[in-house]
Amino acid sequence: MKKHMTVLFVLCALLLVLSPAFAAGTKEEASGPVTLTFVETMTSPSRTTQIQELIAKYEAQNPNVKINLVSPPYEQADNKLTLMLNSNQELDIIEVRDHTVKQFVNNNKLVDLTSYLKAWDQGTDLLPLTMTAATTVNNTPYLLPQFFFVKGLFVRTDILAQHGFTTMPKTIDELYKMSIAITGKAPNQYGFGFRGKGSAFKISDILILSDVANISVDNIYKTTDGAFAFTTPAARKAVAAYVDLYKKAVPSDGINWGFNEQVNGFISGTTPFLVQDPDTVSMVAEALDPSQWTVIPMPVGASGKTYLDYGFAGLGIPTTSKHPDLAWDFISFMINAENNADFCRAYGPLPVHTSTYANDPYFSSGVYKSWEIEMSDPATYVFVKYPLDNPKYPAWAQVQEQTMQSLLLGSTTVDQAIKSWEDYWK
Repeated sequence: MKKHMTVLFVLCALLLVLSPAFAAGTKEEASGPVTLTFVETMTSPSRTTQIQELIAKYEAQNPNVKINLVSPPYEQADNKLTLMLNSNQELDIIEVRDHTVKQFVNNNKLVDLTSYLKAWDQGTDLLPLTMTAATTVNNTPYLLPQFFFVKGLFVRTDILAQHGFTTMPKTIDELYKMSIAITGKAPNQYGFGFRGKGSAFKISDILILSDVANISVDNIYKTTDGAFAFTTPAARKAVAAYVDLYKKAVPSDGINWGFNEQVNGFISGTTPFLVQDPDTVSMVAEALDPSQWTVIPMPVGASGKTYLDYGFAGLGIPTTSKHPDLAWDFISFMINAENNADFCRAYGPLPVHTSTYANDPYFSSGVYKSWEIEMSDPATYVFVKYPLDNPKYPAWAQVQEQTMQSLLLGSTTVDQAIKSWEDYWK
């Protein structure tokens, strides 16, 4: 009898181990729905609504999983998430950004996603740029990018036609000349939607340094031979041309323009050329008829290339998660080709799957065609990195802005400005 009881006990134990509840891994999963905590950081009302819709779709397909979405105010979100991670709170999915991934990895807060990506049936459909961004730190994928911000040139085609221009600028030199030529042709008519404040270097440095033939892809401020990029003859000439553009083709208060002022100037027709990211598309599309505007690839510099920054954000799994497999299941659902395309179509940035640009007319035609071109011609449109892991980088935006404004106002010379930038990065 005792022998029979032992066999029965072993069989019961084996059945328990093989049961789905036990295989899920925790008492919580066996007794009821698992709750995963998801912290977003690029918070906005409309975007949060889109995330909530995807969560509802996932929960409907996975009734044993609940997603607890935490949405801190945008201005506080990165700091809030950092505090949560540093206090080892049990988080499962977090939004990781280009400027936070290094910090999180250094503090051992992110799970290596290599094995998940290898097993994912959509892993081979990711853009090369997606994998480049995913492996930003230590050539290891600590996040799965969800979208990209890449610069394009927004053009008011109706304003150009009104003033007799029938061709689009293919080079930065042509862009500057057209902007200057348009200025003054009508009351309150200028050429270029200048960015004077709020990370203005993300526009000015691309326009200036694209004249330099040998920029390092690992650091936009270095040449491949190790020189500080702004000290090259081509860059010095380009800085002077940028100052000339401001003086001859920009409203005087453009020196103080941020994102909203840029977009307003474009929509009003005051400045028919605008360098911006794809999340601007929805704002412009709401205000203007398609016949009035378009987006073209960024004009190339004297080097024959354009160096493009790629801003990105994605989803990662904190090392404190007790449910990393379920967290990955949700992440791969959020960023599968279908859901990623829907999300980006509503939100505005660029999707991360190759098939989206091949199969979805929205992203392979119209204004988004320009970004497809930029991502498919690496010899002309070269993606480069800002030195995000340099401790001096966080303050660079303010340093560059102050020096550039002094230069634009004539209080500093080109050589003095470049020298101050060189000294800063030493």
